[in-house]
Amino acid sequence: MILPKADLHIHTTCSDGRLEPTDAVEVAKDRNLHALAITDHDTIEGYIRAKDRAEELEIELIPGVEITSSFNGNEAHILAYYFDFESEAFTHLLLKQRVGRRDRIKGILTTINSHGVEIDYEEVRAEANGANIGRPHVAQLLIKKGYVRNYFEAFSRYLSTEQLGGIDHQYPDYKEVISSIKAAGGAAILAHPGKLYTNSDIEQFIDAGIDGLECIHPSHNYELQKKYSEIVSQRALLMTGGSDYHGSKERAHVHIGTVSIAAKYVEKMKRMTNQRKQIVETN
Repeated sequence: MILPKADLHIHTTCSDGRLEPTDAVEVAKDRNLHALAITDHDTIEGYIRAKDRAEELEIELIPGVEITSSFNGNEAHILAYYFDFESEAFTHLLLKQRVGRRDRIKGILTTINSHGVEIDYEEVRAEANGANIGRPHVAQLLIKKGYVRNYFEAFSRYLSTEQLGGIDHQYPDYKEVISSIKAAGGAAILAHPGKLYTNSDIEQFIDAGIDGLECIHPSHNYELQKKYSEIVSQRALLMTGGSDYHGSKERAHVHIGTVSIAAKYVEKMKRMTNQRKQIVETN
């Protein structure tokens, strides 16, 4: 018997992915997934656009988003699940994130334009076509304008953290993001910890109230999966996982659901967030 599985981390055209939200749900159905979470960067537009199609196909589409925060001077991505997406505070947080992304892109353009590139903000907005703006949209323009041949070259020559140096941003502190997610009845999960964080860093996230870790991720080898799985077991945290797919429909059937999590972990998270929502409502 094949155990039901879920992919809790994919991106669509609503942020920096190339897959339409409704196509993502249809691929999940074809892949026999029990549940799917569209976790676009700092926006829930993908969930909103796909939820009706998910209901038609009887796929559980979990409210999800990957929120950018500030952690000790660096970016940290926190996944949110099963939150009340109509929460006023949560809506305000995502609006602030959109402004923060805009200002960061403007800083990135100032940096790369000082190296002989000519790209302006309005061009990036047009390239994003209504999606939350990110570095991949700048990369696409670098390719179109002939500055680089592909995404790898765009990031290695211009857009990597090493090349950009310190870019000012207005992303909220990770503690604020965790608190906002929980206040909206959701679960806060540290995304793809991989080799990004020391054991001491992980402890800081746990002390701040993080609910779990993304243990299963394409960037995690067996040893890292084992390490983070042991941490969540020892600390009574939630375990999540997903493909972090950003690509197009043509390759989606190969990737979505290949890196996944057993549905029992989804049910555990759902029970916890249902209890949290009841507490939030009574306070």
